Amino acid sequence: MSQDYRSAERPAFDPVLLNIARYARDYVVTGDEAVDTARYCLMDSVACALQALKYPACTRLLGPVVPGATLPGGARVPGMDYELEPVQAAFNIGALIRWLDFNDTWLAAEWGHPSDNLGAILAVADWMSRPRNGRPCTVRNVLDAMIKAHEIQGVLALENSFNRVGLDHVLLVRIASTAVATSLLGGTLDQVANAVSNAWLDGAALRTYRHAPNTGSRKSWAAGDATSRAVRLALIAMTGEMGYPSALSVKTWGFSDVLLKGKPLAVPRPFDSYVMENVLFKVSYPAEFHAQTAVECALRLHPQVSKRLDEIERIELETQEPGMRIIDKTGPLANPADRDHCIQYMVAIPLIFGRLTAQDYEDRVANDPRVDALRAKMRVCENLRFTQDYYAADRRYIGNSVQVFFTDGSSTERVAIEYPVGHRARRAEGMPLLVRKFEQSVDQHYDTEQAWKVRDLFADPARLDAMPVHEFMTVLVRPGG
Repeated sequence: MSQDYRSAERPAFDPVLLNIARYARDYVVTGDEAVDTARYCLMDSVACALQALKYPACTRLLGPVVPGATLPGGARVPGMDYELEPVQAAFNIGALIRWLDFNDTWLAAEWGHPSDNLGAILAVADWMSRPRNGRPCTVRNVLDAMIKAHEIQGVLALENSFNRVGLDHVLLVRIASTAVATSLLGGTLDQVANAVSNAWLDGAALRTYRHAPNTGSRKSWAAGDATSRAVRLALIAMTGEMGYPSALSVKTWGFSDVLLKGKPLAVPRPFDSYVMENVLFKVSYPAEFHAQTAVECALRLHPQVSKRLDEIERIELETQEPGMRIIDKTGPLANPADRDHCIQYMVAIPLIFGRLTAQDYEDRVANDPRVDALRAKMRVCENLRFTQDYYAADRRYIGNSVQVFFTDGSSTERVAIEYPVGHRARRAEGMPLLVRKFEQSVDQHYDTEQAWKVRDLFADPARLDAMPVHEFMTVLVRPGG
């Protein structure tokens, strides 16, 4: 006779697990700033996805797992015409949003990109809302789910440094996406907690694919993989499958003992809407965020430097401690995934060309001998004040400085920028640029009539928020895409 483990008496859920579940299921979003920022984040994520569709390295991974295995009435993918079951749709959407390293960012003890969670949120919301499923969900529901996913991922990142033990931040995407996806599906508190416990039991991916000598394109689809797993775990929980209440804390076998060397997870502030309100947007440059201000510094110096490249003796870069660990790279760079995580490369391109675009990470530009010649002349060091301001809760700066020295003894001024245009402190300056990024992406992907429909929809917040998700996704689908 088989045993039904679900009926056995279980220990109380770890407080962290239960708090995540309660927040995802029961928290009511009320702040206008959070909702407005989430709307910009949705807009920006669509822009990032559309831009990624230009790259065959990305699009060859999209579609159903098995060619032809589509699901009429399933979840759709922005800019394409696939109809998929929601697990694979989440992979598609998540990979597109993340592919170019151009979506929003959160920096703390751990790093990450909270809009990665949209892979799960949009896939579940669209699939639920399709007429055959009859569970309508509005874009405002999507925005609320985004705020909650941002908060779960971002608060857990504040003081838990998974990168220091070699684990990748997409772990937090899986945790946050599992919580909000199960909640969107109508899960009970127990079902949400059960799903989240299984997400923690999955452990974490290694950061191997983000660092030399193994840097590769998996870092562009890892978030899609995390969101698809989250949807799978949410659907499993909705069948009534059991959870594991002490998944985090149980001695020897729990997450903390196995992967954090016995250190318990820190949750330094209550879950509300702090992360969405303070999230960082990549407005101008598809570059790892710790280098965003360095790129801006280099662009300011371009007019003084571009005609004197042969006269450069050395270039001094100052950055924060996380920048030193993540993107200070010397020697050969193997591919675009390697280059967009190299501060020297991301400074060399704007010094030479006066720009930094996604195309600048491709071989055609990287093979210009001037690029590696400049990289070889760069010296990167930590600026302690940049590091202190990076971790300060009331600042969250991401400072960098660049100064160029010439062989005749002269030099440029030292250009230092403490926070990029995508920072909360520069919202008034950054939001018009973010809208321009979105409009350009839409205009380049859709025909004129459809582009106007997409742009008009985002220009009308009240109409957008009230729209059922299946209608919203219909606007974004490109027939034959």
